[in-house]
Amino acid sequence: MTGAPGVLHTRACELFGVRHPIVQTGMGYVSDPALTAATAQAGGLGILSAGLLDYTELSAAIDRIQAVTDKPFGVNIRADQPDVERRIDLLISAQVKVASFALAPKQHLIARCKDAGLVVVPSIGARRHAEKVAAWGADAVIVQGGEGGGHTGGVPTSLLLPQVVDAVDIPVIGAGGFFDGRGLVAALAYGAAGIAMGTRFLLTTDSPVAQKVKEVYLSKTVNDTVLTLQIDGVPQRVLATGPVAQLEKSSGPGRLIRAGRNAVAFRKISHTRWSDMVREGLAMKKDHGLSWSQVVMAANAPMLYRSALLEGRTDTGVMATGQVVGLIDDLPSCQELIDRIMAEAAGVLKGLGAI
Repeated sequence: MTGAPGVLHTRACELFGVRHPIVQTGMGYVSDPALTAATAQAGGLGILSAGLLDYTELSAAIDRIQAVTDKPFGVNIRADQPDVERRIDLLISAQVKVASFALAPKQHLIARCKDAGLVVVPSIGARRHAEKVAAWGADAVIVQGGEGGGHTGGVPTSLLLPQVVDAVDIPVIGAGGFFDGRGLVAALAYGAAGIAMGTRFLLTTDSPVAQKVKEVYLSKTVNDTVLTLQIDGVPQRVLATGPVAQLEKSSGPGRLIRAGRNAVAFRKISHTRWSDMVREGLAMKKDHGLSWSQVVMAANAPMLYRSALLEGRTDTGVMATGQVVGLIDDLPSCQELIDRIMAEAAGVLKGLGAI
């Protein structure tokens, strides 16, 4: 890490081609072209969430980002999608800088990206996963601790981050619990090359989430989240709301019926073919050891998140969040947020130097 007035330049900055070691994570229905471009313009690495976009929508989203910024950005794609190789080819042809993966990609997908000059950054939640993708050629990893939002593990960032930093020699980006300059300095002290934030970027003026939904987030404390299995069968951290409580109380058959209805609704909205949905389900079962009930329940997540985040129906949908939600009390722009974090980090380092 090198220092300059108001700047912390790390290995991540060099790798991503950005000014600041701050990453905006790919969040379904949240990390749209506007938020991604705003983060990129502010000097961070914005990541477009593409898991819920079809190929045509993804192509149009990339075009919209590149129409408003010439700064580097990333695209988060799902390694288990049937057309994942076609999507990678799109990223290559569009000269996207970073290919981000929410699930660890196969070795041949990493090689395909790297051979074309893409920077490959999987998100992981355990040291063994970081070691695996690093051995396969990943350029960096985003490491999310248990306090992070959405799909997450049980090990807190303060333990997982140094564990992974000691295990691999590629840049490590810390995620889970970060929201200000103090956290950035703490992550760097652990040996990370930067921080990634989801909830903090969701709560900006550049985020597409409805204002009334943002106000719900702002009203919560660090104790107002829950880790649930009832959305898609895999642990997710979300706001503890009425709909989540109802999911927790529902019976096994009731959950499966709801998931089936959501699968039909999602297919109608996304125009996904049944054959592709079945193929994705089989891949999830094989690659992640899910039961058939978990595969069926996976249809829940897109519709439950869409209901709250896009439609503003907090009475029926669910809202992913990290525990850090309880420490956030404002809605800055991405530019204001990143500038503030970097100024705070510089102040913290100056204070430590005085000590």
